[in-house]
Amino acid sequence: MNEKFYELPAEKQQRIINAGLEVFGAYDYPQASTDDIAAKAGISKGLLFYYFKNKKEFYLFLFDYCCNFFHQQICTENFIQITDFFDLMEYAARIKYSLILQYPHFMNFVMKAYYSRREEVSEAMKERIGSTIGEIYTVYFKNIDFSRFKEEVDPQKLLNMLTWMAEGYIQDKLRQSETLNIDELMQDFHDWQKMFRKIAYKEVSDETHSQS
Repeated sequence: MNEKFYELPAEKQQRIINAGLEVFGAYDYPQASTDDIAAKAGISKGLLFYYFKNKKEFYLFLFDYCCNFFHQQICTENFIQITDFFDLMEYAARIKYSLILQYPHFMNFVMKAYYSRREEVSEAMKERIGSTIGEIYTVYFKNIDFSRFKEEVDPQKLLNMLTWMAEGYIQDKLRQSETLNIDELMQDFHDWQKMFRKIAYKEVSDETHSQS
């Protein structure tokens, strides 16, 4: 990426980023038009490619931008104090759901990028997603007390399962064109947490750490 992009006023940077998120979030990578992105950003296509060498570079920049943005939203003082796996999952879910309400193009783009298959960007995305998943477990869960889990339970597999459930739930709501209600979403997520907590934690921990 051309470092001149960061010399632009913040408002113009954001317009270009939002335009990319909107178009790439609405279409699969091959069908997403850089002409449309430039038009929505209020710049020429030539200028877009002055800042970003090509379509693929811009796409990967946007994915990295989203990961960094989400990281900044999660890693707060409250996050550092959480030691319970399920409390952390619920905390992260609330942030994710609030981001969906505030930045719908953000989440549409991330979902399409995550499930990219047989596209020009797919191999690069596979490497980035693998790295991101590894970081999630080693960085975000570094303060978690895993001694609460039953020996036969793999916390990482449980994390994957809860993530798939949450993403599928959101996509189903969006397909039905329902307005996302964060309180309703969080209540459903909280109910899942209670169920999985009973399954995954040792009995003593269930009594000590149970939630209403």
